[in-house]
Amino acid sequence: MVQKRRVLIGVGGGIAAYKICEVVSTLFQIGVEVKVILTNSAQKFVTPLTFATLSRHCAYTDENFWQPTHSRPLHIDLGEWADLIVIAPLTANTLAKLAYGMADNLLTNTVLASTCSVLLAPAMNTDMWEQQAVQRNWQQILTESRFHGICTGSGLLACDRVGAGRMAEPQEIVAYVQSLLHTGGMRDLVGKRVLISAGGTREHLDPVRFIGNPSTGKMGLALAQAALHRGASVTLVHSPASWDVPLGVQAISVVSAEQMQASMVQHLPNAEMIIMSAAVADVKPREYSKEKLAKKSLPQALPLEPVPDIVVELARLKQPHQQLIGFAAQTGDIVTPALEKLHSKNLDAIIANPIDEPDSGFGSDNNRAIFLDKQGQKIEIPFCSKLEMAHHIFDVLAKK
Repeated sequence: MVQKRRVLIGVGGGIAAYKICEVVSTLFQIGVEVKVILTNSAQKFVTPLTFATLSRHCAYTDENFWQPTHSRPLHIDLGEWADLIVIAPLTANTLAKLAYGMADNLLTNTVLASTCSVLLAPAMNTDMWEQQAVQRNWQQILTESRFHGICTGSGLLACDRVGAGRMAEPQEIVAYVQSLLHTGGMRDLVGKRVLISAGGTREHLDPVRFIGNPSTGKMGLALAQAALHRGASVTLVHSPASWDVPLGVQAISVVSAEQMQASMVQHLPNAEMIIMSAAVADVKPREYSKEKLAKKSLPQALPLEPVPDIVVELARLKQPHQQLIGFAAQTGDIVTPALEKLHSKNLDAIIANPIDEPDSGFGSDNNRAIFLDKQGQKIEIPFCSKLEMAHHIFDVLAKK
């Protein structure tokens, strides 16, 4: 997905600069060529040597900018070199310069000398972030199509304040970088509302025992990230998960199939695209005990009953302008049962993926699949990361 792509990272002056070390290291490990520019204030927090070591490239500062050691101006070379620029942490000072087209250092000159997409990850004290001038500059810069912003999170800040202004975590920045390298900054889902289900539901026998499956919800998470990065408004209904919901996604946590169905039905009318990637249980215990059952009290044969078929109910309720996409996790022949599900459940499309192949399916960071739709289209998605697969799916759906 990101082989031989080139990312230029501008590091601003803030304590969150230490997190960018992980971003640079991760991008290098997945095959991205990375170069780094540090502002003068950034060097108070992390040294150029650290980033040079992690990126395997010289880390540039304003001192390099003003030295006549290059055949061409350094900011021109760097601006033309980059497929994507990331500025993190983005300070209020650098944000103001970008908003007004100012260029008084290597980083801001390089941004003006480039035409690629720019990803901005702000970080600052809550009172600073909430200042009217800062919010005005933030909204202004995001009106320009080449600039993409990651929302700040809330939490304990370095100033001991608890509130907004916390920079996105490294893994979230890396995911956004991967998305922008795939799309080239395209926002083809702007104005679209996407409803996604994720994870494996749990049908409890008692407070500590349940019928479930190995789904971790990583595919649904990837779909939510991809849709968000392409400009959609995203609602994610998910079962218990070990991952963090992306900033900017409306998240609804559920446990059982019944709870998931209620939430999906509630939010269905507001969505143009509905993707059922959750692995919903087929049956549940007929009786539920509010108290933990003693081992000796467990039934020798467990009476079961079916759970609601969420996809069938969504298909019954959906309107002509809505797309309903399902998933079919299969062993062996994955196409035949997926096609049967596509037609019997009145889906617009289905993603058939194997769960019996190495490093694919439940719990894996990667997957492979076949996209099938009711028009007879069949598109094979080769082995790739789940985030890349999500983008391949939206590449097709966005054209429908």
